[in-house]
Amino acid sequence: MIDWGAIFGNAAVELISPTTAAYALAALGLAVHFGFTGLLNFGQAGFMLLGAYGYAIPALKLGWPWWACVLTSVLASVIFALILGIPTLRLRADYLAIVTIAAAEVLRLTFTTNEFQAVTGSANGLSEYQRDLLSLNPLPDGRYGFGPWVFSDRAWFFLIIGWIIVILAALLTWMLMRSPWGRVIKGIREDEDAVRALGKNVYSYKMQSLILGGLFGTFAGIIFVLPRAVVPSYFQPTLTFFIYAILLLGGAATILGPIVGSIVFWVLLSFFSGFIARAVEAGWLPFMTQVQAGQIRFILVGVAIMLLVVFMPQGIMGNKKELAFVK
Repeated sequence: MIDWGAIFGNAAVELISPTTAAYALAALGLAVHFGFTGLLNFGQAGFMLLGAYGYAIPALKLGWPWWACVLTSVLASVIFALILGIPTLRLRADYLAIVTIAAAEVLRLTFTTNEFQAVTGSANGLSEYQRDLLSLNPLPDGRYGFGPWVFSDRAWFFLIIGWIIVILAALLTWMLMRSPWGRVIKGIREDEDAVRALGKNVYSYKMQSLILGGLFGTFAGIIFVLPRAVVPSYFQPTLTFFIYAILLLGGAATILGPIVGSIVFWVLLSFFSGFIARAVEAGWLPFMTQVQAGQIRFILVGVAIMLLVVFMPQGIMGNKKELAFVK
């Protein structure tokens, strides 16, 4: 028999998990890049990696406080954005796409190599870098909650931090996109030559957008690794493509779209993962192994996303005005 309660319970956990929050924030960064500015950034995984390692390395190797580690991540992200943007943002959008996906992979391989194992931990990664931040945890020891949402005090602390950052980033994006700066950004997306003709420095605005969306990715990387160790394999190119799937699922040029898209994506992934695994155990799928079941879940999630795109091409939270751009 299949334990439907466990399947739905595990899926419900993903509604508010730190992983969902991290992907929502990273997708919000891509919304700034792609949805609002029209920048094809295929290297959001690189910004997340810099956030994760920029926090973990100073905490472990130098004993820095949590706020100094966050500043290190921010500085690394800004430098990375400048390195990517300076040679590419004056060119066509596809040049940025090529450079970002390559740069993100170069970063991942650099942190994987044994040459820097003493600092990065190589393929094994780093762990136990949360101690200084956990010293601020005001929650009492123990496990508490209700229904499927019963977590330890540590898990609740990281969960609350993650969603607070997501909410603040969403509010900041909402205010920026309603400001004159946001109107210029959206104008660049539609016709950058027209914006340039109005006397605006398109290159400067693109750089600002790249840095802002990259910073969202950096904080997403920190949120993603707070409940776990940081390992280079987390930041493969597929991570960026998952984030794009979340963005398009929720709505590319929206504020709430990345958040809703992340929730739907992870709930569906968890549900299908649990269902397929238990169906194999129950003998419902005798022709399939557990290893194959792990891959089938992505196919089923992909089919679900395809159906949503067919019937809601503007995304769950999108509107028809943005549809022309997304196409």
